[in-house]
Amino acid sequence: MAYSLGGVAVAGQPLAARPGDDDPTMGAVDVIRVTGGARLAGDVPVVGAKNSALKLMAAALLAPGRSTLSNVPRITDMALMAEVLRRLGCQVDAIESDALGVELAVDVPADGLGAEADYDLVRRLRASICVLGPLLARCGSVRVAHPGGDAIGSRGLDMHISGLARMGAEISGEHGFIIATADRLRGATIWLDFPSVGATENLLMAAVLAKGTTEIDNAAREPEIVDLCDMLRGMGAQIEGAGTSTLVITGVDELRPVAHRTVGDRIVAGTWAFGAAMTRGDVTVTGINPSSLEIALDKLATAGASVETGKDHFRVRMDERPAAIDIVTLPYPGFATDLLPMAIGLAAVSDGASMITENIFDGRFMFVQEVVRLGAEIRTDGKHAVVRGRDRLSAAPVRATDIRAGAGLVIAGLCADGVTEVSHVHHIDRGYPDFVNDLHRLGAHVERVAAPPEPEFGL
Repeated sequence: MAYSLGGVAVAGQPLAARPGDDDPTMGAVDVIRVTGGARLAGDVPVVGAKNSALKLMAAALLAPGRSTLSNVPRITDMALMAEVLRRLGCQVDAIESDALGVELAVDVPADGLGAEADYDLVRRLRASICVLGPLLARCGSVRVAHPGGDAIGSRGLDMHISGLARMGAEISGEHGFIIATADRLRGATIWLDFPSVGATENLLMAAVLAKGTTEIDNAAREPEIVDLCDMLRGMGAQIEGAGTSTLVITGVDELRPVAHRTVGDRIVAGTWAFGAAMTRGDVTVTGINPSSLEIALDKLATAGASVETGKDHFRVRMDERPAAIDIVTLPYPGFATDLLPMAIGLAAVSDGASMITENIFDGRFMFVQEVVRLGAEIRTDGKHAVVRGRDRLSAAPVRATDIRAGAGLVIAGLCADGVTEVSHVHHIDRGYPDFVNDLHRLGAHVERVAAPPEPEFGL
């Protein structure tokens, strides 16, 4: 079975179109079986970033008419976001596609745009909260359900809400919905307590149609924020400071549709970089600006890898067992929290002891017990994990707890003796367009199969 993303197949099951239908994020009940011992080698392409494309789709709401987005990853989260937009009254279709990416057309109505994002979709996709800002700016009122998403810790909406309130919105909550109204938002100076990506995106998209000038201080600086700013400027927005900690937005009366290409996915690219280092392989990743992974690639070089970079590609080669390194996750341009599972995996097979510190999400270490099942020696204390590396891990059945943990467990399985079985791989479908085939391309022995039925017990 497959999702339908404007007629284009996406791994998983059919996208639910009505409340009460089966949860499409669950995908088929599949497992990935990984035979350890393979050395990843070869070329692998990367398409557009999930964390950018979802927000670009939301930004299309700001301009009536037909916007086109290219290099959109063919993953289940895109199908969910397409359904969010359809229920708001938009038409979302795939124009062209290949094994990894699609070009989407988003037709936004001039009148009659919906202003409510339903719980049954928002609970499955936390990124759908990003429709809050653009819908408030376009419609003057919005009802958005409190979001769900990956179980990696608390991610409050306080900064989204307080920032919109400073811009003149009246905000309340009832029955699990955030309700916001404003005749027209007005410019304001907003200081974020933390450089939250989601809050920066929501406030940015609200500010582009506000009256006057908005300044967002301590803004997130991620490449995906820059990509969103580039799209909005193409639509006619006036934005200064993209890629810095201060964004200055001068509101305009209206925006126009645009054609925009999604920036490459640095997290997927980073996954392959760490996979090369962990398996003592030689992988060239294309379709990504290596500067977006500068610290991660530098850490791999410190661990003993040979790293070569070009304009839109990089190569990682590791000939010996990696050396232990310490890693601390921080907001961009620091080490990305989404690469922490891969950092844990690298540390688990490195020579020596590594200290891994997580500063972003309080639940990011939830998957660590699964890596321990593979024979890794890990001790956690609060936001710190001490990992003592072993030459080889030991195959075992493990469970993916989120998108990146799932990918990290599969890569770790390549470093284990025997066959590792990773369950709950619907998580991986949400972030990696063609994960198993990419692994095949790089020489891994891996297959995706239907999970065996659960045993029945009785008295």
